Amino acid sequence: MRRRFFFLTAILGAAICGLLPSTPCHAQYREGAFVDNTQSETSQSLQNHVGFLAAAALEGRAPGSEGEAEAAKYVGEVLSSYGCELLSPKGGELFGIAREQGDTLRSRNVVAVVQGRDRNLYGKYIVVGARLDNTGTHTLTVDGVPVTQVHYGANGNASGLAMMLELARLVSTNAMLLRRSIVFVAFGSSTQAYSGAWYFLNRSFGGTSDIDAMINLDMVGMGEDFYAYACSNPDMTRLIEAVSSQLQPITPTVTTQEPCPSDHRAFYSSKIPSVMFTSGMYPEYNTPKDTPSTLDYASMERKLEYLYSFVKGIANIDDAPAFSSDMVKKNDIESRLYAYYDCDTPPTFLGRADPKFFLQKWVYEYLKYPAAAVEAGIQGQVQVRLFIEKDGSVKDAQIIKSVDPLLDEEALKVIKASPKWKPGKVQGVKVRSYMTIPVDFKLQKKGKSSFGIKK
Repeated sequence: MRRRFFFLTAILGAAICGLLPSTPCHAQYREGAFVDNTQSETSQSLQNHVGFLAAAALEGRAPGSEGEAEAAKYVGEVLSSYGCELLSPKGGELFGIAREQGDTLRSRNVVAVVQGRDRNLYGKYIVVGARLDNTGTHTLTVDGVPVTQVHYGANGNASGLAMMLELARLVSTNAMLLRRSIVFVAFGSSTQAYSGAWYFLNRSFGGTSDIDAMINLDMVGMGEDFYAYACSNPDMTRLIEAVSSQLQPITPTVTTQEPCPSDHRAFYSSKIPSVMFTSGMYPEYNTPKDTPSTLDYASMERKLEYLYSFVKGIANIDDAPAFSSDMVKKNDIESRLYAYYDCDTPPTFLGRADPKFFLQKWVYEYLKYPAAAVEAGIQGQVQVRLFIEKDGSVKDAQIIKSVDPLLDEEALKVIKASPKWKPGKVQGVKVRSYMTIPVDFKLQKKGKSSFGIKK
């Protein structure tokens, strides 16, 4: 994809954006929307965005699905209606992911820009990104009947997309106040190893070296909880604190522990200063209960005000935040939580780092199929996240994808009883890490049950 930024049109384009209406022109997507007279226009717009993106018709926006494609089309049309210049087709820029099955999963990114006004800095970019996809649907069997559940993904991550869209509206309306250009990206196939972010950086955007910073919005809709994870970058942390010192309706808590993995990782790996804003993990994560009614839209509007102030601040500073590979000191390393695959030396169970080995040698050896679940015909795959402490103990575990309380409880009980692991290491330092494993409960014949690893 070519970068269509032209010096002669930079100021004119920004001025035109400011003249465009701030009300979205996507009338074809208004079905099911409603007006609450007690809400502000911004709060109502956030709710409308989430209502469409987390609708049952999109079936959880799985990577490569029609639901993800519809979400991309919606995002493109809203960004265009808000006065942003689309750098991708409205339906998104397609890219392919080769899979182990031998086929290719086709996903898409939606990219738009609002050009800055400073003739020396308009060619420098701040990327604001949000995950487009979610986990789609999940089928479990109850009494021999397959039941399909939709993981609507209202907070994960329709909330981040909605926030990005309304942030784009504010930026476009006030483009003349910004020195740097702001690029907005809805990343496709984020749940597949952040593929959309990788494609944007390595195949799509021609000016990676001109990206001064990245802002990632993921799961921002749960109440007053608000966190900023700056990957231990001191410049980004100072900017967060500077904006927070101003009069703001809400300010984030700066955390040194990553709340959850997301697209900022691809930018950090490319040595681009990055910050993730989030309300953190929540009980409905990757379950059918993650619906639009669970979100706090008034609180989202307050977070939006802070984010707009932050974007203005980072777009207008003279010197871009610095990135240094040695800026993460030993105490920062020790305080962080790492995914097992991000450890220099991953955690091991009986000398093996492959989670399947842990499943075979421990989980399925001691797992017992609850009799009540067998009688009720309940089966399926429970996904459990376990945390391996710096001393190798497994002190905590949580359900990421639920099937039924009976199966959830049994999976947690066995995993929490795990013997000690050899902890993971980063730069030679023992660290706290986590991994997510799938625990399969299978019914073969009436009265019989089994466990196993899907191949």
